[in-house]
Amino acid sequence: MSEKEKMLAGKFYDPNDEELLKLRLKARLLTEELNKTSVEFQQKRVEIINHLFGTTGDNIHIESSFNCDYGSNIHVGDNFYANFGCVILDVAEVKFGNNCLLAPQVGVYTATHPLDPIERNSGLELAKPINIGDNCWIGGHAVINPGVTLGDNVVVASGAVVTKSFGNNVLIGGNPARVLKVICADN
Repeated sequence: MSEKEKMLAGKFYDPNDEELLKLRLKARLLTEELNKTSVEFQQKRVEIINHLFGTTGDNIHIESSFNCDYGSNIHVGDNFYANFGCVILDVAEVKFGNNCLLAPQVGVYTATHPLDPIERNSGLELAKPINIGDNCWIGGHAVINPGVTLGDNVVVASGAVVTKSFGNNVLIGGNPARVLKVICADN
């Protein structure tokens, strides 16, 4: 099993593997190009995003600055918007449904490290995927931690630290995040 396969399978992997180093460099160069491309050239920005991300739907807009680890592990549906300063550490897959909005300074982190200091000092890492449903809005400075799944129609309050998964139709907030309100979704 390659280090990339281990990484995507949620197993310990070596981040200094040559293939992974090349993939991260490619992502750094693409995000650098995206962040330097003027908003006057929106079609060029979309082309860069389409080349960077694993899959994209229609109507994708990302404000600069944007950063990610690989890009290829990010999958977004239609009508995706990420505001200024978004960071997605896509060591594992990160999937967003349709109509998702990310406010400024949102962090989405699949990467994690061993709790045991000896294991952590070995340099090996691991990751857990993140899945965000349709019609989700993640407020400014919110953090989504490894392994989290959010259902459809979830609103994450500003500054929330989401450490566990939540179902559909809820407003969550706090540290750690908890349900603050049930949202009545009219269909």
